[in-house]
Amino acid sequence: MHFDPVVQVLIQVLMIIGLSRLMGLAFRRIKQPLVIGEIVAGIMLGPSFFGAIAPDAAAALFTPETIPYLGVLSQIGLIFFMFLIGLELDPKYLKNGLDTAVLISHVSILVPFSLGTLLALLLYPQVSNDSVAFTAFALFLGAAMSITAFPVLARILTENNLQNSRLGTLALTCAAVDDVTAWCLLALAIAVTRTNSMAGALPTMIQSVIYIGLMATLGRKLLGYLTSYYDRTQKLNQTVVALIYMGVVISALITELIGIHLIFGAFLFGAVMPKHQGLTRELAEKTEDFVLTFLLPIFFAYSGLQTQIGLLNSPILWALCLLVVAVAIVGKYAGTYVAARVSGIDKRESSALAWLMNTRGLTELIVLNIGLSLGVISPLLFTMLVIMALVTTFMTSPLLELTYPKHQIRKNIAEPAVDDRQPAYQILVPIANPSSQRGLIQLAMAIAVGNVPLQPDHRPAIVSPLSLIQLDEDYVYESTPAEADRLIAQRQAQLDELVKSIEPPEYRSLVRPIIQVSNDVARATANIASRDRVDLVVVGWHRPAFSTNRLGGRVGQILSTAPVDVAVYVDRQTTKLERLLLPYVSNVHTDLGLELALRLLINCENSHLTILRLASGDQPHSELSYEFYNLIERLPQQVVERISMPIIEAASPILAVVDASRMADLTIAGASREWGLDRQTLGRYADELAVRCRSSLLITRRYNEVASHLTSVLESPGIESVRGHEL
Repeated sequence: MHFDPVVQVLIQVLMIIGLSRLMGLAFRRIKQPLVIGEIVAGIMLGPSFFGAIAPDAAAALFTPETIPYLGVLSQIGLIFFMFLIGLELDPKYLKNGLDTAVLISHVSILVPFSLGTLLALLLYPQVSNDSVAFTAFALFLGAAMSITAFPVLARILTENNLQNSRLGTLALTCAAVDDVTAWCLLALAIAVTRTNSMAGALPTMIQSVIYIGLMATLGRKLLGYLTSYYDRTQKLNQTVVALIYMGVVISALITELIGIHLIFGAFLFGAVMPKHQGLTRELAEKTEDFVLTFLLPIFFAYSGLQTQIGLLNSPILWALCLLVVAVAIVGKYAGTYVAARVSGIDKRESSALAWLMNTRGLTELIVLNIGLSLGVISPLLFTMLVIMALVTTFMTSPLLELTYPKHQIRKNIAEPAVDDRQPAYQILVPIANPSSQRGLIQLAMAIAVGNVPLQPDHRPAIVSPLSLIQLDEDYVYESTPAEADRLIAQRQAQLDELVKSIEPPEYRSLVRPIIQVSNDVARATANIASRDRVDLVVVGWHRPAFSTNRLGGRVGQILSTAPVDVAVYVDRQTTKLERLLLPYVSNVHTDLGLELALRLLINCENSHLTILRLASGDQPHSELSYEFYNLIERLPQQVVERISMPIIEAASPILAVVDASRMADLTIAGASREWGLDRQTLGRYADELAVRCRSSLLITRRYNEVASHLTSVLESPGIESVRGHEL
């Protein structure tokens, strides 16, 4: 069936965007940059996969007359993506340890560039021909080996909360210097290719330097007026955005006319834009959604259509491909590592920095497409270098984790000085929205300290609100380290307001917030709980949008992964915690609930605990365990007097608990088989109780059967145990 070219291109775009998003998300699931999935999606649509398994369908869909349309769209996408890279390249990255960064960055370019040019001696006879000048070929290959992808590196640093560590600041500075130097090398390679000699490229380079100078002075001054405009209006209207986009295109056209490439003008325009926080953020947000979700996948598909893995059809060619990958990795790693060690950086950080600088990603793909379009790189070498880009980007995250684990990262991040003794008792409280989860913190504070007077010589109980900032997309402005720091500061201010609401004021020092970037809330919570040796995780309940199990989703993930005891809090906006209800079922989960209830009883002098024992038909009520009596015997008499243990006959335990909860401020239910505990969540009955319970509800899940939640509070000064009493 023959389609109009426009209709055919629209069908192609539909497939490209859908598959790119699908593959991108799949790779994000395995902790890889989204860009790898999008590059793979592009390759899948080309002759390497789609063309191999369904050649007739591929030929009918991607016809020769429609490919140029994709080429134009991909070039437009590249122009505006390079503008975004320039826009987000903050000059402050070039101020931190610049001397060291310049040395490391230039050596990390010089070594792989030199190895690349030597490799060109071997590859030129195999994968090129006499129509391509060897100088241009060697320059392009050297540039391809030298590139570091600044956007991917910045994203990896942000996701690992490394942006404020010694390693992170150095890596950002090195990558920024690397970016500027590598683009200059690429501009030289393009000029030499187009003029076919170094001497012929001289006028082009002189014109380029003049244009860069004009943009850095006059252009920067003119664009600086945008700062005062934004301060006055606090927004960018469509006319101003249109003028900025026109400036991007004009700058791109000028560099194309000079004889380098369109992308340099776009990058330069973004680089000289004023780095006003609000202006940059709004302009990036207005630009990136369409560019990153529509135009950039077309660029990946266009690259994939030119990637022909089938050209590697002999052991010799595969050996050459492996050699290309090895030279790229070894050259970048060795250059960075040696320069870092010479600069006085320790082995671990030098190695981690070397792996980070090996990241190539999308930036590499841009270089390769330029080389292919100019004819200096053959389709065979293009395929080898695409494989190299994928391998070097894919390996960065796992090798960084292996070289520089999370606990080492934490040691190198500046943190406020606090009492480094392990607290007597610590509760971790994951918070999604600080402004709406005051009740969660109040409950955690009541469990931790209640209204017991603080003793200056006693190790305190600590409550740690955990606020995780999620970055859902790659390459967006919020992924940049500077914007991540702004989001962290904003969240810190919100948590500070929450802490200020805690009464009495002297208890506020016991709240120590933890804020970091993470895309996996459950995993981060589990890691922090293990790292800080917390005693309890108290998590708020949220109704999932796409699940019938209301205790599934992130709550279920935390329940199944956190290596500590967990309590799930369903807040009914109760301001008091005076009337406590515990439906008793003899198991370890209820034992945890009992311990927490007794902590509340000890910490809050006005509270009363009802331990409800239920009998149903032929089923007798649960007998109190030996551990229960042993626990009660350790309590002061004034605490025991506030405990009652009625027995109720009921046909439906759930309905009986719901009815009793009408007179309670907080119901504490231990998860159990009777309540419906399964591997991941608390099950159907707990789910039903979460919905129908008339009071606030705390559902407890025991992980450590040895740990006691009462030891610290019973050992506190002022608590006098009265032993020997009987119930």
